[in-house]
Amino acid sequence: MLISLVGLLCFGAGSLAFPAEQLNRRANVSPDATCGGSTGNTCLGSSFGNCCSKNGWCGSTAAYCGDGCQPGAGSCTGTNPPTTTSKSTPPTSTPTAGTLGDCLGKKNVPIRLTSSSDFASLAKPYNLRLPYTPAVIVLPITTQHVSDAVVCAGQNNVKVQARSGGHSYASFSLGGQSGSMVIDLENFQTISLDANKVATVGGGVRLGNLANGIYNQGQRALPHGTCPGVGVGGHATHGGFGLSSRAWGLTLDTIVGLDVVLANGSFIHATSSAYPDIYYALRGAADSFGIVTTFYLQTQPAPSSVVQWGYSIPNMFKSASQSATYFSHIQSFAQNASVVDRNLGIGIYMDGSGFSISGTYFGPLATFNSKIAPELLRTLPTPTKSSAQSITWIQSLTALADGQPLQQPTTGYDLHDDFFAKSLVVPASQPFTQATLTSYFDYIIKNGVNAANPWYSIINLYGGPDSQINNKPASFSSAYSDRTALWVLQHYGYTGNTGVPFPQGIVPFVEGLSNSITKAQPGTVFPGYANYVDPSLSAEEAHKAYFDEATYGRLVAIKGKVDPGKVFWNPQAVGN
Repeated sequence: MLISLVGLLCFGAGSLAFPAEQLNRRANVSPDATCGGSTGNTCLGSSFGNCCSKNGWCGSTAAYCGDGCQPGAGSCTGTNPPTTTSKSTPPTSTPTAGTLGDCLGKKNVPIRLTSSSDFASLAKPYNLRLPYTPAVIVLPITTQHVSDAVVCAGQNNVKVQARSGGHSYASFSLGGQSGSMVIDLENFQTISLDANKVATVGGGVRLGNLANGIYNQGQRALPHGTCPGVGVGGHATHGGFGLSSRAWGLTLDTIVGLDVVLANGSFIHATSSAYPDIYYALRGAADSFGIVTTFYLQTQPAPSSVVQWGYSIPNMFKSASQSATYFSHIQSFAQNASVVDRNLGIGIYMDGSGFSISGTYFGPLATFNSKIAPELLRTLPTPTKSSAQSITWIQSLTALADGQPLQQPTTGYDLHDDFFAKSLVVPASQPFTQATLTSYFDYIIKNGVNAANPWYSIINLYGGPDSQINNKPASFSSAYSDRTALWVLQHYGYTGNTGVPFPQGIVPFVEGLSNSITKAQPGTVFPGYANYVDPSLSAEEAHKAYFDEATYGRLVAIKGKVDPGKVFWNPQAVGN
């Protein structure tokens, strides 16, 4: 059902594309990558590429533009655009707060400006290394407020980003630059289950509150991350991995509908049959396409019990070759279908002093102890600590929260860190080689054991036998591209003291962790995971890291139709 708040535009449910047609008036060189149709813009001579797709978007090749092109608005053979800087360029002008504030004031939109007493606390980033000052922070209570705010931003050339939990590693939930509009969804806290066990979830709900809410209402569960303070918005729309994901898929995979405000202020309900292109784009790249005010998530029955297990493995930072052999066994175990199925979740943690492997198992404790654990531990050093116990679902989530309470505050959240992180996705078709693992552990032994600043690496099993992250039917389609992963790595360096200046050595050390893998395995393409967004990447590098070529081409086409003015922007947004 479409609920139109402003009525500026209306999109058909079947397609976002408009027909190709010859322009009947003198064409202007496209200033914003839109072309053809009724725009009067041509791609010829533009900085975005010379090919005009049937969807009305300029690109550098015909393939990039998608199926077909508009010959009257550009070339159908494709020509590379002029060379430009690889970094995304933010808007060069920002209107005065008064101009934007007047528009918002006339519409009675709740806002905070820099002069507001609580502005500093609301604008405080999760990653203190990357502070930005928004032009305005909107605190909507209704979807009408969201719609009005987006329209005002567009009219005043102010870029917009949503803030759900605010945990963007790159501070993109603050715009990724100073001068943006932040729409903070902290007032959108609905959690309810319907008769079909679909959870209606407000865009500002945090994961711990979501887990508690659906369990208390109907003993239901969802796959999601372990940090209870993370907001559902960015988490669900860019993946959403948890130890239950191999059994149930990603949080993104549970989305059956979304209420979203688009760049023109219209408010729609997107599903696989209503606005399917927008539904596709929001599940993988929502930050570039709209403000999701409500999620509709298909829940699972919460398991009656969960096996929580973990082992501390000694002597992993003595010999690089020996540690590589140990890890090769773990990798072989993870791919062994006679032992591993979808019900096993695995995470590996190391920080130069300790190495642990832990996870969850949806099955009998006796089966884990007699079948799974012996094969996992075979050939590994005898663990210094071991644990395997059967506990309840909520007890499992609480244990995984690393000391944080599952129930989180809906206002006044004040957990922060000061860090730099990178991610790598290891494809199942080209897993770690012995040489790569030797290079990795050699780097850690030489540089990480006595590192000047704290760090850690987390390696999660995404693939393996019967993984429901990767095992999707042909009909399943979303903008999330990593459906062939075996492992996903996060390399994370931090200060350990948020009151000190960020040490210069952390960034090159973390980059060295990743380089020790990629340079040792040059024939493998290692993508990245968008929820561990890397602010050091240029827009082009980010697009290649987080999306395959076909997916990104489709996203660019959709962006050109629903947000041609690039209202929803951050330094790595689609179309930059």
